[in-house]
Amino acid sequence: MDKEDKIPHINVDYFEDLTGDIQDDEGRSVDEVGKRIRLLRQERGISLQDLSDLTGFEVARLEDIENGKEKPQLGMVMKLSKALDAAVGRLVSGMGTKLYSITRKNERKPVARSASKTSKKSVYSYMSLAPEVQGRHMEALIVQLERAEEKEISMHNGEEFIYVLDGVASLTIAKESYELSPGDSAYYLSTTPHYLTAKTDKATILAVLYE
Repeated sequence: MDKEDKIPHINVDYFEDLTGDIQDDEGRSVDEVGKRIRLLRQERGISLQDLSDLTGFEVARLEDIENGKEKPQLGMVMKLSKALDAAVGRLVSGMGTKLYSITRKNERKPVARSASKTSKKSVYSYMSLAPEVQGRHMEALIVQLERAEEKEISMHNGEEFIYVLDGVASLTIAKESYELSPGDSAYYLSTTPHYLTAKTDKATILAVLYE
């Protein structure tokens, strides 16, 4: 098989604006993310140079991630998952092994997103609800939004459903803005330019993302 046949023919797009460090879970090292990336890359028969060409990340930086010297941000992991033709969850929490998942409140896996590529202020944090399910195409999350003045419009493949649990959220989509109170919901294609933040100081939502 030629090298070109081993490289996934996919469209890697729009994930560079999604930022935030993946936090360590108890008993789980962030270094494992780099190890999973290396293992999956090798399984796909993709060289570091191939992965660099697919994502735009420098080879030296990819080497640092695989060796655990750099903590990859969530947006970077999402872009790498697309290039490797893999689910994001496989890189973050490993391959799921269950047909179903019951997630207790204290078993949610935390991830944080910063305001921008250069800002350290958190815009939202979220908890993954079902990372153990094998072959899943949805990600269910409890998200805590914080109010932010700086808008970063998001646009990527997939579909999203959000349901407000507490506080007031502000959703800007297709150049229209909506205030969503507890009990309100929204469903949209992720390819539609959108931006979500808290209208109050904080807001908590249930979000279901379909890749």
